[in-house]
Amino acid sequence: MGQLEIERVGETTFVLQMGPHHPATHGVLKLVCEFEGERVVKITPDVGYLHRGVEKLSESKTYAGAMTLTDRLDYISSMTNNIGYCVAVERLMGIEPPPRAKFIRTMVAELTRLSSHLLWLATHALDIGAMTVFLYAFREREQILQFFEKICGARLTVSYPRIGGVRVDIRENVLDEIYRFMETMLKRVDEYETLLTENRIWIARTKGIGVITAQEAVSLGLTGPALRGSGVYYDIRKLIPYDAYSEVDFEVPLGENGDTYDRYLCRIREMRQSALIVKQCIEKMPAGEIISEQSPDIDMAFQGKRKIVADDSLLSGFIKFIDEKQEIMPKGEIYSAIEAPKGELGFYIISDGSGRPYRMRVRAPSFIHISAIPELCEGHLLADVIAIIGTLDIVMGEADR
Repeated sequence: MGQLEIERVGETTFVLQMGPHHPATHGVLKLVCEFEGERVVKITPDVGYLHRGVEKLSESKTYAGAMTLTDRLDYISSMTNNIGYCVAVERLMGIEPPPRAKFIRTMVAELTRLSSHLLWLATHALDIGAMTVFLYAFREREQILQFFEKICGARLTVSYPRIGGVRVDIRENVLDEIYRFMETMLKRVDEYETLLTENRIWIARTKGIGVITAQEAVSLGLTGPALRGSGVYYDIRKLIPYDAYSEVDFEVPLGENGDTYDRYLCRIREMRQSALIVKQCIEKMPAGEIISEQSPDIDMAFQGKRKIVADDSLLSGFIKFIDEKQEIMPKGEIYSAIEAPKGELGFYIISDGSGRPYRMRVRAPSFIHISAIPELCEGHLLADVIAIIGTLDIVMGEADR
């Protein structure tokens, strides 16, 4: 598979196949582009080069065990993937996490939003030709990953949240470090804006590019900054609060023109809001337990122990626990969504009462946003296609789930 394959289809038009290993497609996305000169006539996204079967695999795992699969969806934002899954299962089971766990999860979710937006800013700027911002943004992202390592021992695929809370508590000295870094982070965002917001080359490459109206954005199913850049007030943290979002104050930045520049400004302003949310979470963090007594992690472990004790063989006892269909969960179905860094991340789960999801489907924002590429790109130039892919902030891990 070459990165660029050209095929002439007419006297004035030709087809250029971009990807699935092109650096500007942010993963294994293939675009079949028909051009007239340098202008896009038609563009067709082709996904499926990274399919890993996360949804089907989850049906063979326990509810707690399926958590590790959610890490691998948007692998830049594994913490929010975990939280979205936990919130869905908690709502299905009727579990309420302790207040301290809610504040911790809200804090790490916003740290993840910062980390995700920093990677987006770095790669988006690099695609358009701004090298310095790439180096600056990775400097701050590295610090956030170090915080994750101090919190739970992992940097990327963390599996830190738990159904009913979080895995381990956070030391006070780590909270103090995070709080001080948020002060620094606000200054760093100012630096990014100094380099880009009034930069005439940046403005020329982003203003008026990939314009989409509020009505079109809603009809295409866009969410997150891609939708709010068109002026639509839709943020699940405000409309359907979960964890501790109802306890903190923050604004939802909106754009006016629905172009690449407005989507850039929305994410930049969201980074400031995320830093403020993290500070509030640390200031308001209550003492207490970090996981609910109803957590299936605890309940299922006790059930397993009872089975093992009652059996002569350790191995056969374990197999009985895993294979036997028990009424552990309430029967039913649920769709639950959270505000991930890229948009609405939803989990649709069907429970048959056993310890495993009978069915699970994921509503991944990257997959939906890829479907908007033709609408955004057609009529623009080849160079604009790169800017538009960057402004959508896609990760193929959750598109080809």
